[in-house]
Amino acid sequence: MKDNNYESRKYILSAAVLLIFIIYISQLFSLQIKNEDYKSKADSNAFYKKTLYPSRGQMYDRNGKLLVYNKPAYDITFVPREIKGIDTLELCNTLGITLEEFTRRMERVKNKKYNPGYSQYTEQVFMTQIPIEDFAVFQEKNFLFKGFYVRKRYIRQYSHPVAGVLFGDVGEVSQRHIDRDAYYQQGDYIGTQGLEASYEKQLRGQKGTEVLLRDAHGRIQGKYNEGALDTPAIRGKNLTLSLDIELQMLGERLMQGKRGAIVAIEPATGEILSLVSAPSYDPSMLTGRDRGENHKILSSDKSKPLLNRAVMGTYPPGSTFKTSQAAMFLEEGVITPQTAFPCSNGFVLNKFRLGCHAHSSPTPLKEAIATSCNAYFCWGLHRMFGMSKYGGTKAAMNKWRDYMVSMGFGYTLGIDLPGEARGMIPNAEYYSRHYGNYWRAVTVISISIGQGEVTLTPLQIANLGATIANRGKYITPHLVKEVENDTIDSKYLAPKSTMVSRASYEEVVKGMRQAVIGGTCRAANIPGLDVCGKTGTAENSRGKDHSAFMGFAPMDEPKIAIAVYVENGGFGAEFGVPIGALMMEKYLTDSLTAESEKKAETISKKSIYYGEK
Repeated sequence: MKDNNYESRKYILSAAVLLIFIIYISQLFSLQIKNEDYKSKADSNAFYKKTLYPSRGQMYDRNGKLLVYNKPAYDITFVPREIKGIDTLELCNTLGITLEEFTRRMERVKNKKYNPGYSQYTEQVFMTQIPIEDFAVFQEKNFLFKGFYVRKRYIRQYSHPVAGVLFGDVGEVSQRHIDRDAYYQQGDYIGTQGLEASYEKQLRGQKGTEVLLRDAHGRIQGKYNEGALDTPAIRGKNLTLSLDIELQMLGERLMQGKRGAIVAIEPATGEILSLVSAPSYDPSMLTGRDRGENHKILSSDKSKPLLNRAVMGTYPPGSTFKTSQAAMFLEEGVITPQTAFPCSNGFVLNKFRLGCHAHSSPTPLKEAIATSCNAYFCWGLHRMFGMSKYGGTKAAMNKWRDYMVSMGFGYTLGIDLPGEARGMIPNAEYYSRHYGNYWRAVTVISISIGQGEVTLTPLQIANLGATIANRGKYITPHLVKEVENDTIDSKYLAPKSTMVSRASYEEVVKGMRQAVIGGTCRAANIPGLDVCGKTGTAENSRGKDHSAFMGFAPMDEPKIAIAVYVENGGFGAEFGVPIGALMMEKYLTDSLTAESEKKAETISKKSIYYGEK
């Protein structure tokens, strides 16, 4: 008779042996195949894989002048398991650090919270961006510090102490960058702001690898297999910017002691000739070992020098906005060039009043633009909202919104810089949420003069100038003119059309020309340049009004369109117009007259007190 208990025990025992075998094999697989530490240990015993870092691409201005280039610097790295018997105090003295800092750096490297990829068998970063002078001292003593190595890197250098927010900076990668892009590893650098960030993939190049052979004592013996496994580093691509560095320097000089922005555009191409944000900073502050400390200083500055006001700042455009209203009114048949409206020192309707300065009345369009009549544009909007063809106030409001959006307002333009703001262009739904269904033209009348809820960036105001200069078309503003052995984004080549015809814009141009000849922009009347302009004085709830100017030159075949915005600068003619005139003169004539140079020096010395230190 069969022993069933014996049979069952036999099967159980066999199953247990099989299970143990499977567990054993899986553990071996995990330890020897999947576990990177074992592989790293094996590799580190025989090989030292040295990463070769490429130099970042350089930047040039539109005239071929070198703006951003590279200077050699060095990182100190170490392999934890190779560190044996070193004189820690001697190492600290050589690197100019304290014992406490040495300990802190070591603990941070080993902390997987800050360094998730830590392994004692792989190279870790100890100190970055050692200048060549300090590197030379370390190199002489490197043999004393077993397990420590040096790798060559590059840090940014600048030909001029300007355009900090434009160029941006390069900083060490975070874990977020590593998780997002496998190209990066701990200790790598990445563009964090400005063009360095926007064109990171073009500028960074491609890392290379050098495989070195070790002996039984871990000493480097030379290249493995005569460099058969080596891959060279490929430098980053150079950028040619549309920037005119001479014009940029003048703009930053004129904005000293002030807050605001200047944006100059070549209308035919959308290329940005100058982009000034004030206050600015020397971009070299954010390079080298002092980068972190300097960044803290700039970040804590109440004047916000790290804020790119040209593309991130949103402001009421004030009277510069009247040009967009004039173009729309003409196109929609609200007015003709001959239409005149009364101005009784302002727009008066029943008990409502919006003030204006004294000038002749009634006023036709060209003179209304030239004298910057508030009443004219208020009457225009009031008439538009009352026209039966729209079928009501809400529909008229949304038609107004559609025109403004077509001109590049209310949304980002798409400049090749990070952080661009969209500004604010309200629609009917916006006002219905705030006023219910009982709002009308007079409720929102201030939008016709660039006040109320309307806000634009200085970039958008400059683009308005470029659009008028082109009589209804614009190309997305951009800073990079060429990428070495590559193409720029197609959106920076294709023109966009607004909802307004060329004929309507021609009438606006006449008004802007008249403003320079005998209106509010007389200070921009430069002989032989046929400047067209429009002042802007934007009300400000926190102090003195903002001073603005928008214009272009020459009137026919324009070469430059410009916007100037000075926070708390007062009337547009006080700062906006003279700064804009000097910038246009400099670009169009390649120099300033002796008289203009005196004006530039006077303006540069004028500071505006903002109540903060």
